[in-house]
Amino acid sequence: MKALYNDGSVAEVADEDVVHVIRHSAAHIMAQAIKRLYPEADFAYGPATDNGFYYDVDLGDKKISEDDLPAIEAEMKKIVKENLKFSTFELPREEAVALMEERGEKYKVEHIGDLPEDARITFYQQGDYIDMCVGPHLTYTKALKAFTLTGVSGAYWKGDKNNKMLTRINGTAFATKDELEEHLRLLEEAKKRDHRKIGRDMDLFMMRDEAPGFPFFLPNGMILKNTLLDYWREIHTAAGYVEISTPQIMNKQLWKTSGHWDHYKDNMYSTVIDDEEYCIKPMNCPGGVLVYSSKPHSYRELPIRAGEIGLVHRHELKGALHGLFRVRCFNQDDAHLFVTPEQLTDEIVGVVNLITSVYDKFGFTYHLELSTRPDDSMGSDEDWEAAEAGLKTALEQLGMDYVINEGDGAFYGPKIDFHLEDSLGRTWQCGTVQLDFQMPQNFDLTYIDADGEKKRPIMLHRVCFGSIERFIGILIEHFEGKFPTWLAPLQVKVLPVSEKSRDYAHTVCDQLVDAGVRAKVDDRDEKIGYKIRDARSTDRVPYMLIIGEKEVESGNISVRDRSNETVQRELSDFIADIKAEIAERR
Repeated sequence: MKALYNDGSVAEVADEDVVHVIRHSAAHIMAQAIKRLYPEADFAYGPATDNGFYYDVDLGDKKISEDDLPAIEAEMKKIVKENLKFSTFELPREEAVALMEERGEKYKVEHIGDLPEDARITFYQQGDYIDMCVGPHLTYTKALKAFTLTGVSGAYWKGDKNNKMLTRINGTAFATKDELEEHLRLLEEAKKRDHRKIGRDMDLFMMRDEAPGFPFFLPNGMILKNTLLDYWREIHTAAGYVEISTPQIMNKQLWKTSGHWDHYKDNMYSTVIDDEEYCIKPMNCPGGVLVYSSKPHSYRELPIRAGEIGLVHRHELKGALHGLFRVRCFNQDDAHLFVTPEQLTDEIVGVVNLITSVYDKFGFTYHLELSTRPDDSMGSDEDWEAAEAGLKTALEQLGMDYVINEGDGAFYGPKIDFHLEDSLGRTWQCGTVQLDFQMPQNFDLTYIDADGEKKRPIMLHRVCFGSIERFIGILIEHFEGKFPTWLAPLQVKVLPVSEKSRDYAHTVCDQLVDAGVRAKVDDRDEKIGYKIRDARSTDRVPYMLIIGEKEVESGNISVRDRSNETVQRELSDFIADIKAEIAERR
C-alpha cells in the first residue's frame, strides 16, 4: 500500500504501519463527512489508535448520538467512492493560522499556538476538506476499504476537565473486510463477556451512585476475592515472604519524603487531623519503608520480602471510571523487597518466576516491557543506569524476550511490566517489578554489612495481580464468568427434578458442603430445564447434579459438567474427584 507523506513523497508503507495509515486517513474522511452533514462542526484532535480512530468535535448546540452514526458512515462511503486524492502542503505559522481562522477551526488555531516556534505546520487535503496533520495518509480515499463507526462519547478539550466537553466519535478500520468482520465478532464477544454485566448476573459486585468509583463486593464476589487471596498467601509464604499491614492515612511529610507529593499529589486524597495535613495512601511503599526502618538490620537478614494486600485510594476523573477496571479505591497486592547489590539479580529472577507461574495458572499468555527513565524522575544518572542494567541482566539470565518502553518508568526507578493477553486477544498491564535506588536514600535506609559498615539496601517494588479488583474484572471476562472449579463462587448446584427427589438432593448437598465443596440446592418449583439453563447461564457453575427418582432409588447422582454431558456416578467418587480438582487448582 502506498502512502502520502507530508513532504509530498509517496512510498510503500511498511507492514507494521499499514493499519495506522488506514485509520489515520479514516479519521480525516470521517471529519469530512461530518463537515458535510454539520457545516458548523469545529474539529479538535483526530488520531489513529491501537484499536481504531476517533475525532473530537464541537458541534455547538447540536448533538450527535449513536443514532446518527449510520448517516455519517453513509457519507464516508460516498467520499470513498468519489476517490478523492490526498494532497499535502506546508504553510508558515501566520498563514496557517489565517487558513484555520478562515475555515472556522478555532481548536486548530489554538493548537498551532501550542506548537514550538520552529515546528513545521503541514496540512492534508482531500476534495474540499483541509486538516492540519503530520500524516502520513492514503494517496486516494478509495483505498479505505473496511471501516465502521463504533460509538459516541464525551471528551474534554486537551483532556482537561476545566475545558469544554467535546463529542468524541469513534470508529475502526482495517486493511480487509475479513479483518474488520473478525474485529466486530470479537467486539460482540467482548460485550457478552462484559464484567459489569456478568458481575451483576452472578452477584459478584455492584457500583452505586452514592460512591462512584468505589466498588461493593457481594457475598459471591467475596468468595472469589478471598479465594484469590488465599492462593496469593500460599505461594508467597512458600517463596519466603512475610505479610505486613500499614495504615490507610499518614501525614503529608511522609509523602513529601517519598517523592509522591511532588509527583502524584493531584491523584491523592487528603484530610486534616489535629491541624496537620494527612494523606490517604495511593501506594503502599512508604508504609513498607517505615516497617523496614523501624529497627536495625544485618546483611544476614536480607533479602527481606514484605508483602501487603493494601487498600489504596486514587483520585480518578469520573469520566474515566469503568467497572472494576478503573476505580478510586482498590486492593494492591504489593510486595517490597530489600536486598543487597549481590542479591539483586537473583531476587528479580525470583519475582519474575513467581509472577509468570501465577499467569500460567490462569491460562494467560503475556509479554514483557522494560520501561526506562521518565522526564520527571528522581535521582542521578548513575543510579538510573545501574537500575536499568540490573533489570536487563535479570531478563537476559531468564532468557525472556522483552521490548523497551522508553520513558515510561516510575519516577523513582525503571520497571518490568507484564502485559497479559486474555482469551479475546486483548492485552492488560498487571504485574510489575520496579527497581528503586531513590526511596532507600530518601529515608536513609541502611543495613550492617559483613565488614561492620552501614550500607544502603536496594528496594524492589512488585505486584503480581496488580489491583485485585481489576484482576478480578479481567478474570471475569477471560473466563466469561465460567471460572475454574477452585475459583467458582458456587462449585456445584444440586437440581431436584421434583418434590419427590428434594430430600435426597439436600442430603447430597449436605455431604458436599461437609467435604468443603461450595454447593447449594435449587429447590424452586420450576421445571428442570429452567433450572439447568439458570445454573449454566446465571450461576455458571462447573457442575450440576441432577437428582430424579432414578437417583433417589439408586443412591447415585447424575453429573452434568460444562460440556453438557451427563453421566451417572457414585456420590463418594464425585466428591473425591472434585476435592482433588479444587485442591490442585486445576
